[in-house]
Amino acid sequence: MDYDTLGYEVKNDVAVVRMNRPDVMNALNTQMRAELTDAFKRAGSEARVAVLTGSGKSFCSGQDLGDRTTLANLDLERVLRDEYVPMLRAISDCPVPTISAVNGAAAGAGANLALSADVVIAAESAFFTQAFTRIGLIPDAAGTWFLPRQVGMARAMGAALFAERIEARKAEAWGMIWEAVPDDRFEDIWMGRAAHLAQGPTAAYSRVKQALRASFDNTLDQQLSLESELQGQCGQTRDFKEGVVAFLEKRAARYEGR
Repeated sequence: MDYDTLGYEVKNDVAVVRMNRPDVMNALNTQMRAELTDAFKRAGSEARVAVLTGSGKSFCSGQDLGDRTTLANLDLERVLRDEYVPMLRAISDCPVPTISAVNGAAAGAGANLALSADVVIAAESAFFTQAFTRIGLIPDAAGTWFLPRQVGMARAMGAALFAERIEARKAEAWGMIWEAVPDDRFEDIWMGRAAHLAQGPTAAYSRVKQALRASFDNTLDQQLSLESELQGQCGQTRDFKEGVVAFLEKRAARYEGR
């Protein structure tokens, strides 16, 4: 299906989801949230990696505050529960690796949308800002969950209270994102990263995500048990067998994602 607010393309097992409302800095409205939810559900079954990026000069400016008709009757609790939660869960629960390719400003819910992916790659000119307190709100779109885990409580609290720009290089240094890269190489780098994951052991990647996320709530014994279980599952895959044979034959593995 075609989307009105997104571009969606699958090529060489890479699904690229491109937010396409550049006239409003790719601000999130009801339709875009619904389409993002659907797109990532599709990507999980149609591709081996999914990339989220923005068109134009911005990644995403967050909630669309320019729609005065919507804003006048905006029930934030309902919108978060019924629209943001399904969107964020579709990205988080996507069975294949997800990448946010942050091409420009990522503000408010747009910043936390970026952080919901497994890997965040940003252009050096990009920045993140938890802009919520500027309009009397708290960080949402899972920002209060992501930030303390990624950068620690002190930096998360400062980012939320001061609502200052966090430039891409600082975000990288803080551990908020995977890497900040030169603007003139940005697209080549994220495309190369996506291609690498698309050719990798997809079933193992899915279990990496499961194990790392569980580690925050598990005891050591629980985590060791989960590792054993998931590793046993990986050991039954064709990709594991191919990886071992390729290692013994001193050649590059040809993974099928099974």
